[in-house]
Amino acid sequence: MPSILRTFRVLSDASRLRILRLLEAEELSVAELLQILAVGQSTLSTHLSQLRQAGLVEDRRTGKNVLYRLKDDSPESLRTLIREAAAEIPETAADDAALALALDKRRDRSRAYFDELAGKFGKHYVPGRSWKGLAEALLKLMPPMTVADLGAGEGTFSQLLAQRAERVIAVDNSAQMVQYGADLAREHGLRNIDYRLGDMENLPIEDSSVDLAFFSQSLHHAQHPRRAVQEAFRILKPGGRIAILDLLKHHMEEARDLYADQWLGFSEVELRAFLTRAGFEEMESAIVHKEEQAPHFETLMAVALKPQPATKLERRSRK
Repeated sequence: MPSILRTFRVLSDASRLRILRLLEAEELSVAELLQILAVGQSTLSTHLSQLRQAGLVEDRRTGKNVLYRLKDDSPESLRTLIREAAAEIPETAADDAALALALDKRRDRSRAYFDELAGKFGKHYVPGRSWKGLAEALLKLMPPMTVADLGAGEGTFSQLLAQRAERVIAVDNSAQMVQYGADLAREHGLRNIDYRLGDMENLPIEDSSVDLAFFSQSLHHAQHPRRAVQEAFRILKPGGRIAILDLLKHHMEEARDLYADQWLGFSEVELRAFLTRAGFEEMESAIVHKEEQAPHFETLMAVALKPQPATKLERRSRK
């Protein structure tokens, strides 16, 4: 039985309470705790040491990792105290979202396998194999649909999609970009691209009119990225999908001046929060690329689904 006085001293620190909340919910590694809590490793090590000494947490080694958890024989009174303290900890909601993301990553073994495969793919020469060739093949397999390319720039991606899409609506807030893209599409005989001048946060597109809304390295240029994601939700048909490719959060402040970036990328938790608030479901996210040259920007991908409206039977069952 842990010392009551030592337990109260340990529980008086909000950071240690956050750790106990997480370890009461799930067994976690140091790396996962660092990702969730966004603290330094030395700080986390100190907290874990104090929690161990107080007899509140235990650890076990599995392979190269050490996993921590709230002690199995912890009294229910302690568990209740930890849960009730959540109401006074402002980081609770963010911790829960980050924990869900960490567990999603842990479960997704197949994604880890393909991440490893992708790392090898670019380092070993195979005659005839290229990312461009693979992308072209996948585009040909895409079913005919209406696609919105949001923040399209000159429309390079729009013109690739137009080879297969039923219709592509390319939106950009630069009149010169829109004109250049439209001229290029006309030159290449692409009649199914509709270039429109407009803002990502107030799209010139009708409600529920597109099958796929795509942001390709454009969301970090939005003044209010959450509103841009909400606009994507508005224009999507029920059952439609959103796809976001953007920079993982970084610290290169010069990007604001060099590239007119409003945001220095996003974390997975932030993108998932945007999607959740907008109403999307079935979210998936992953880091899909890391540049070899400094400053080693990383690309984050997130996809999600706009749900179908509930049927009358489903609405009745909820009542």
